[in-house]
Amino acid sequence: MITIRKSSDRGHANHGWLDTYHTFSFGHYYDPKHVHFRSLRVINEDVVAAGKGFGRHPHDNMEILTWVLSGELAHTDSLGSVRTLKPGEMQRMSAGTGIEHSEFNGSKTEPVHLLQIWIMPTHKDIDPRYDQTEFPLAGRTNKLQLLVSPEGVDGSLTLGADSRVYAANLDPGRTVDLEIEQGRRAWVQVARGSVTLNGQPMGQGDGTGITDETKLTIGGAEPAEVLVFDLA
Repeated sequence: MITIRKSSDRGHANHGWLDTYHTFSFGHYYDPKHVHFRSLRVINEDVVAAGKGFGRHPHDNMEILTWVLSGELAHTDSLGSVRTLKPGEMQRMSAGTGIEHSEFNGSKTEPVHLLQIWIMPTHKDIDPRYDQTEFPLAGRTNKLQLLVSPEGVDGSLTLGADSRVYAANLDPGRTVDLEIEQGRRAWVQVARGSVTLNGQPMGQGDGTGITDETKLTIGGAEPAEVLVFDLA
């Protein structure tokens, strides 16, 4: 079964410095029908204005991923990490027993457009950790590239949850396939452009919960970027 959550149905808030859409309940936005999907707890699409950002704040017991679509995001945290996150780089922060961090758009002129993702961990109260790595565009052009996984296989970042996250950049008319093991679920998020998912159209910002399907076929209807979540 494929259940599409349209972009226009997401929670939305515009704070001036931050224009944000919430696929699942977050902050002041609450929808009892969309609190999470399996272990996938948050997908926020954020546009942060030039020179603005999220001040230092805490998290615990959550796997937090950030995927920048355009612009650059400056990161600092209580572990001593000082990094700049660019498109094509995945940031993974395992909050564990507790971590504080800030995320800031250092540009004086350009916004930064990003997806922030929270996945509920398999085990609580582990040591916090920060990782970041680059995934060249060629590795996901018209194919699925594994970004994070429990085992850290194939160059992916290690994730403290039984979930795998893939990215693909699709040209019109090109397709990618993903086999879904029995008992697992999947979520597809369209970051840019439009696609078809097993023949059903999806536009930018749309997300889809997938249950009781054994195979996904995602096709580019126009130049598109998607994230695919394989969830226990």
